Amino acid sequence: MKIEFAPLNIPLRRRLQTAATLQWVFSFLALAQCCLAGFVLLALSDWWMLALLYAGWLWLDWDTPSSGGRRSQWVRSWRVWDYFREYFPIQLVKTVDLDPKKNYIFGFHPHGVLVAGGFGNFCTEATGFSRLFPGLRSHLLMLPFWFRVPLFRDYIMCGGLVSSCKSSLSYLVSRPEGGNVAVIAVGGASEALDARPGALKLQVLDRKGFIKLALKHGAQLVPVFSFGENELFDQMENPTGSPLRRLQNRLQSIMGVAMPLFHARGVFQYSFGLMPYRKPIHTVVGAPIPVVQTPSPTSEDIQSLHKCYLQSLTDLFEQHKQSYGLSEDQHLTFI
Repeated sequence: MKIEFAPLNIPLRRRLQTAATLQWVFSFLALAQCCLAGFVLLALSDWWMLALLYAGWLWLDWDTPSSGGRRSQWVRSWRVWDYFREYFPIQLVKTVDLDPKKNYIFGFHPHGVLVAGGFGNFCTEATGFSRLFPGLRSHLLMLPFWFRVPLFRDYIMCGGLVSSCKSSLSYLVSRPEGGNVAVIAVGGASEALDARPGALKLQVLDRKGFIKLALKHGAQLVPVFSFGENELFDQMENPTGSPLRRLQNRLQSIMGVAMPLFHARGVFQYSFGLMPYRKPIHTVVGAPIPVVQTPSPTSEDIQSLHKCYLQSLTDLFEQHKQSYGLSEDQHLTFI
């Protein structure tokens, strides 16, 4: 395989964009393991008292990820996220105003491999979320497993990440003062196994838990489609029923996290590596679907709202697809 190296005379700004994205990839793939290892080493060192104090803090703070988290506007506004946005680049597209007195559930599609658009738009201020939607606070839901990792949990909560457990979502969308936005990558980890360039399959037909909670708490549903999300990485072929896919499904059932075998480019060359391609991401936030609060929704209520949500998502995609590089004959497939 011929390796295409990056030229030496790349402008400093592009190098900073690459560095910012590299630290983001590291955070997703290895920071949790490093934090856990660091905590264990601290506990075994002469500084074990610090580890003990942190363990006490962890015990007292255990429920915070499912109780709104602990956002830091300072961390969300770090300059590094501007370089991260420029790398792709990422754009947040607003279609309508949202009332800050209400709570919202944003259904984010597609999941992609590392949810780059979800992170860049809703865990940082790089694309101007607070400016576009004044009075709203965004929270991206993440698997509860990651909030059990010492130190790492505190870092990710600063960006607005919270646990994806039922109680966490209920907490956010039941606040009487309103203004909370819970962002859910509806397809979940399993959809990441199908994330590759050109993919338009969304795992959503059996995802109705967020619909039920929207009805129960009267939260407004908002479809969100991130054009370009699946273009960032290639992935080894893993068709349904293949040995690799069966292994990935088995690991997911055991560990709770997907293990896509993805690849793209490197830091100093463009031929292979775990850095995402420089492909634009346009995250379009649709119009809210009015939801009447129903404390005990029936299966018919859930099915009806779910059907309405899928139609709104389809309309959003069809309305904007040609503006962001897709052809008229490309359509979403729900599975």
